Amino acid sequence: MLTIDRATHDAIIAHARRDHPDEACGVVAGPIGSDVPARFIPMLNAAMSPTFYEFDSGDLLKLYREMDDRDEEPVVVYHSHTSTEAYPSRTDISLAGEPGAHYVLVSTRDGADLGGPVEFRSYRIVDGEVTEEEVHIVDSYADDGFTDVEATQQKAEH
Repeated sequence: MLTIDRATHDAIIAHARRDHPDEACGVVAGPIGSDVPARFIPMLNAAMSPTFYEFDSGDLLKLYREMDDRDEEPVVVYHSHTSTEAYPSRTDISLAGEPGAHYVLVSTRDGADLGGPVEFRSYRIVDGEVTEEEVHIVDSYADDGFTDVEATQQKAEH
C-alpha cells in the first residue's frame, strides 16, 4: 500500500495537468528504508511527448547524487498518461528499474487536464510483474502512525 500525504498527491496531479498534453514525470524521495514519500521533485519530460516520458540523463544523475547526499531514495516514481488509463504500458514496465519504489500513474484523459476527475493509481513493478496497490491519502504522516522523526522530516521538506 502507498501512503501519501494530500499535499504531495495534489502536487503530482497539478504537475500532470500543467504538462498536458505531454506526459509529466517526477520522483518523490524519502529517507532510505522509510517508505515515506517526503520530498516532491517534479522533473522535465525530456521527450516532450504525449505518449512517452524520459528523464533527462543529466537531471537524473544530479537527482541521484542529491538523494545520496541526503540519505534518500526514490519512494515514488510518477508519470502521467494523457489519453489512456493510469496503467503501466509495456514501455513503462520495461523501464521500471526501482524495485522498491511505488510507480504512480495519473491519467489526464477525458478532460482531467482541465480540472475533471483524474485516475491516480499506484503499482509495484518487480521483474516485469505489475501489482496494483491501494493508495491511502493522509492529511499528515503523524496522523497515520508514522514516527515523530518521519513526520518532522515531512514537514521540513514541504
